[in-house]
Amino acid sequence: MKQHASNVSIRAARVTKWYGKVTALREVSLHLEPGIWGLLGPNGSGKTTFLQLAAGQLRPSLGEIRVCDERPFANPRALARIGFCPEADALYDEVRAIDFVSAMAELSGFSRASARERAAAVLESYGLKDAMERRMGGYSRGMRQRAKLAQALVHDPDIVLLDEPLTGTDPSSRAMILGDLRARAKKGALVLFSTHVLPEVEALTDQVLLIARGQLVAQGKTLEIRQLLDEHPHHIRVQCDRIRDLAATMAREESVKGIRFPDEDVALMQTSEPDTTYDALTRALVEGQHRVESLTSPDASLEALFHYLVERSGRMAGTGADRGEGRFDPAEPRPAAGGDS
Repeated sequence: MKQHASNVSIRAARVTKWYGKVTALREVSLHLEPGIWGLLGPNGSGKTTFLQLAAGQLRPSLGEIRVCDERPFANPRALARIGFCPEADALYDEVRAIDFVSAMAELSGFSRASARERAAAVLESYGLKDAMERRMGGYSRGMRQRAKLAQALVHDPDIVLLDEPLTGTDPSSRAMILGDLRARAKKGALVLFSTHVLPEVEALTDQVLLIARGQLVAQGKTLEIRQLLDEHPHHIRVQCDRIRDLAATMAREESVKGIRFPDEDVALMQTSEPDTTYDALTRALVEGQHRVESLTSPDASLEALFHYLVERSGRMAGTGADRGEGRFDPAEPRPAAGGDS
């Protein structure tokens, strides 16, 4: 694995992308350096669009994006440094994996012999040594995912863009993929992967970007973003026997700001200090010997956090997304709207 160049980065300045009347991204600005970054967001939030812009598959409608100091759209010099694994499965079922990945390496500028050697090596590293001569139409979902990853990484790119890369993988494949991505980042690559599952990010990195409704609403460490949940009213839903007795105990806790009963055996508690309230609730349930049916929080979800952050960013109190991240030197020439030609 090569040592990566020093100008490895992704920079976006007020990038907007629309499809007809639908705006997929709105004024996204950021600056990413080598390492592993998780791109989080619900389905339809704009994650795939941003990755396609960074991969040079799309051109911004407004604003500017640069990868390794280059505009990636229709730029072979930039594209040679990018590896992209899309979410959509569009493999050629009648083609053998070794031929497919070799062809991708040749498109990146390697000779036929070198491309085949690299393809065999990367397929073996992803556990496909005994299957690389088989047609991909006979692959399982996890094998197809590993073949997609192999084609994205065969040329050892500086920028690795992965759209839901762990979809359909088994635990051993997942561990293999995560280990390889960590090794690449350690060598100086920039890995940006999208997901809507927070535990996937936590298994790989603590650097995250949150996109909701086409806007970058937070950027930072996972712990910092999780703590944002504590800044707005947090609800805890408890279903158990003798719910009124439990509620009477919890009402004496200073951290509990209100309790209501949406059902006869359910209490919904509002708190401004979730950790303190969970500790008190656990004690009350154990000491009262309650039989618990469920204990959940409608606010402790990624979706709830996104809604809160979108509302918060509208009040000009974002977490980095509204601080001019990724802004280019004003002295540089800026592209006209809709183009980077």
